[in-house]
Amino acid sequence: MAESTLPQTSPSLWKQGLGWLLLLGALFFITYGQVNQFTATRQDVGSWVFGWEQAIPFIPWTIVPYWSIDILYGISLFICTSRQELTRHGYRLVVASVTACGAFLLFPLKFTFIRPATEGFFGWLFQQLEQFDLPYNQAPSLHIILAWLLWLRFSQHLKGVAKILASCWFLLIAVSVLTTWQHHCIDVVSGLIVGVIISYALPMTGRWRWHRPSSQARRLAMRYASGGVGLLVASLCFPYCYVLYWPALSLCLVAAGYGGIGPAIFQKNTHGEMTLSARIVLLPYLLGARLSRQWFSRRLPRASLIVDGVYLGGFPDLEIQQRGVLDLTAEFSRSRQQFITWHACPLMDLVVPERGEIMQAVDQLRELQHTRGSVLVCCALGLSRSATIVAAWLLTQGYVISVAEAVEFIQARRPQIVLTPRHLDVLQQIQETV
Repeated sequence: MAESTLPQTSPSLWKQGLGWLLLLGALFFITYGQVNQFTATRQDVGSWVFGWEQAIPFIPWTIVPYWSIDILYGISLFICTSRQELTRHGYRLVVASVTACGAFLLFPLKFTFIRPATEGFFGWLFQQLEQFDLPYNQAPSLHIILAWLLWLRFSQHLKGVAKILASCWFLLIAVSVLTTWQHHCIDVVSGLIVGVIISYALPMTGRWRWHRPSSQARRLAMRYASGGVGLLVASLCFPYCYVLYWPALSLCLVAAGYGGIGPAIFQKNTHGEMTLSARIVLLPYLLGARLSRQWFSRRLPRASLIVDGVYLGGFPDLEIQQRGVLDLTAEFSRSRQQFITWHACPLMDLVVPERGEIMQAVDQLRELQHTRGSVLVCCALGLSRSATIVAAWLLTQGYVISVAEAVEFIQARRPQIVLTPRHLDVLQQIQETV
């Protein structure tokens, strides 16, 4: 039977949660209310509604899930299990309110449908809403932004049936903004986009840091940035090409990764899983990377035994024979292989790893081999990143005594590996310290 995993927070977290609730409540009523009142006095408020939206039914009872987000909003501040999670969640909610209100001021829109009169309890709920809300703060829908951010928190702390039920309820909340005739579809779409971007920009773990990139990484950054800018220009020059904004953003973010932010751009944890927000924002690039991997790996062996249970291969899609995986990709998220010990040391593709990154991966490989016996060391194709780590591991474990011997040892078992002079230089530095 599925069990809820709602955590027991410490008294200090409860106090901090209460503080956040008071702060956020004041911020919402001041900003949202004032912006709404101000927009009602403007003469330049337009609307954006598609003709087919007239077919969306008005369903009075959906005012209940619509209102329920207020309760869930407060609860979300008391289910966080650490100060960092609570702080990041609070920051997200602040940014959500400020961003939405800023958009309401810059691009005001008005809801155009006339809501039918509603009696009874549901009618009373609509009356309470109308006392505060005016139909001018539309795109992006703050309701949708908050529904996304709150769902992320609840789904993190629920499992099984409880998680499924919570997800269904949040989906009902999202639908209710249409069926209560509070928002048009453009508000929902724009709200979801803003919510995803906020959750990506403010991850629950880790932080954005910049490191000076190598010349090789800078060249790759320029290529991806050029591609992103090219798509952005195309989207502006040709009608109905708004969809190109997505791949343009994706390529520009990857360019930022090569430009100094590094693998953090993919938000991949040590268990090999990317955040959902990263998978959505970077989806165009990730699809391209997957297609590229499938094309170039079609004639490569899936895995090659090197020595003593250590295998070298490409990123696995299917079940594997090895009991452990050392994943060196930053751009792929692990599949659901529940009974495999999976550890990720994300490295950027086509860039020679730094010595510290290599030694960290070597230490993890040594631990996995000791505890699991058989280990797949993988990157996208099993040619460069993984070959570099296996070569360094051979040197540090004493299987070989020189870089040339390490390369020859691996090539005898996987001839397709590609190690450039830059790879050999960093391996030489490691050899000198062994």
